[in-house]
Amino acid sequence: MLFKACGIKFSYSSTPTLEDVTFDVDKGQVLTLLGPNGVGKTTLLKCLNKVLEPKGGSVMIGGVDMHGISRREAAKQMGYVPQRGEVSRMTVFDAVLLGRRPYIEWDASEKDLKLTDRIIGLMGLSDLSLRYVDEISGGEYQLVQIARALAQQPEVILMDEPTSSLDVSNQHMIMRTIRKIVQRNDMAAIMTIHDLNLAVRYSDRFVMMHGGRIFAAGGHEIITSENIRSAYHVDAYVENVKGIPIVIPK
Repeated sequence: MLFKACGIKFSYSSTPTLEDVTFDVDKGQVLTLLGPNGVGKTTLLKCLNKVLEPKGGSVMIGGVDMHGISRREAAKQMGYVPQRGEVSRMTVFDAVLLGRRPYIEWDASEKDLKLTDRIIGLMGLSDLSLRYVDEISGGEYQLVQIARALAQQPEVILMDEPTSSLDVSNQHMIMRTIRKIVQRNDMAAIMTIHDLNLAVRYSDRFVMMHGGRIFAAGGHEIITSENIRSAYHVDAYVENVKGIPIVIPK
């Protein structure tokens, strides 16, 4: 198993935000955290990535405890794409090159520059490479953030609503690209997505959360009307189309 979170606990005050969160994901898999706002999905991603320090539990990648190594070494194992990144005055190329920081000693090498250029092309950003990131659209900047995380060449990439600023066409393009990269490079992706049907189409595994806990985890078999009602407090039909569940709100 490539990645395992075991017994993650966290609280912002005396009220627990996460309690005993345990799940795993293997190479080549995309796992999506599901649940409405406020159940702890973003907090969980930040705990996994050392942005927040969990009150208990462990995060393992390839058998190595992420909380026992430096942030720089952890960044070589795990990339993170926040929902809203800070926009600064730099070019798209330089913004993506920042993902190579864990590997750069004094200056960027030819390898760093070539890898950055390749990832920019992979994400369809070549025409914007020399544009400043504060001059591009929100959707384009989201692509830049994903490209920067991929430049870290991580084993696991964490993404908080990676399609939130994109139109429908680009949502599917991004999800196809993520899935292709994960499978071709034996990586794993852990993300949050509000669009259930988008998540179901491109994810292998799911973790449904409620009240800071996991109440269902598995593959497409857990996408049921009962679980959706428990997680989101809405009624929905679930129809199976060519082996993929389609969620239809009542």
